[in-house]
Amino acid sequence: MSLSRRHLVTALPALALAGFGIPAQAATALLNVSYDVSREFYKDFNAVFAAHWKKTTGEDLTLNQSHGGSSKQARSVIDGLQADVITMNQAIDIDALAERGSLVPANWATRLPNGSAPTTSVQIILVRKGNPKGIRDWSDLGKPGVSVIIPNPKVTGNGRATYLAAWGAAIKGGVSPDAAKALLARIFANVPVLDGGGRAATTTFAQRNLGDALVTFESEAPLIAREFGDHFELVYPSRTLLAENVVSVVDKVVDKRGTRKHAEAYLQYLYTEAGQEVAAKHHLRPRNDKVLTRYARQFPKVNSFTVDEVFGSWARAQKEHFVDGALYDQIMVNAKSR
Repeated sequence: MSLSRRHLVTALPALALAGFGIPAQAATALLNVSYDVSREFYKDFNAVFAAHWKKTTGEDLTLNQSHGGSSKQARSVIDGLQADVITMNQAIDIDALAERGSLVPANWATRLPNGSAPTTSVQIILVRKGNPKGIRDWSDLGKPGVSVIIPNPKVTGNGRATYLAAWGAAIKGGVSPDAAKALLARIFANVPVLDGGGRAATTTFAQRNLGDALVTFESEAPLIAREFGDHFELVYPSRTLLAENVVSVVDKVVDKRGTRKHAEAYLQYLYTEAGQEVAAKHHLRPRNDKVLTRYARQFPKVNSFTVDEVFGSWARAQKEHFVDGALYDQIMVNAKSR
């Protein structure tokens, strides 16, 4: 065998290891299934976390996102969408993964601080510049001649939070359940279209110019201003709902895919100062006091309440208000008859 021939044979295994004969190991990928209006936040958070993971472990990590109406997203995971993590704006959607598919344990909310909610937001009312209809509180949304854009409470966390915010504010204000029901009927009688997600509702209000007011999360308002211009004003109602943005590893998926350590680290990083900083920049209220203090001017103090405080629990609110035939369906019958 010639010298050149021997060198060629010796070099072949090295070339294979370099990627010419044996494929390079693909980067681990995670899928985060989330609610509709969180996409910009997670786009930025994913970049920060991927860089952190590469720096600390030397591994590349691909982070994919899926967004839509929160209840639709949860059903997709139950039906087989391979989510490594699920990040929602209401606990009931993650509870569904435990109840209908045994995808997470029933005590999932105890695995991370603050009930597994690293950030919060509040429900606000966005009105057109100058507030021509004089909208200041929930009761104003039920007045004749006012058009309100709210996503569908049956399939979206945003819509459900809006409904519960208006109902809870009425109850906290001392009115009876019957009066709260009548208020919600007046409000939903003023809703011309029930979009299937918070972002679709934003498009209806800001791009299609339909409606006098949009009810959405506080975190959505600056994004609307950036995208559509300074044509709106933000109204904080006298009382409003504190939306707790809950997260969980999808146990059945990560154990099957071998991604548990990556998924757990991803969610834990949401609680770090770096993760909370990204959240604050996207106008999500951080839990970290140090970060919250830095952004205090951005987050005015509001008179807020939680679902547990007014309704007992998300499970109870779901049963009493949103299952088929419950109060929301009854209210919609009354709203359509107006």
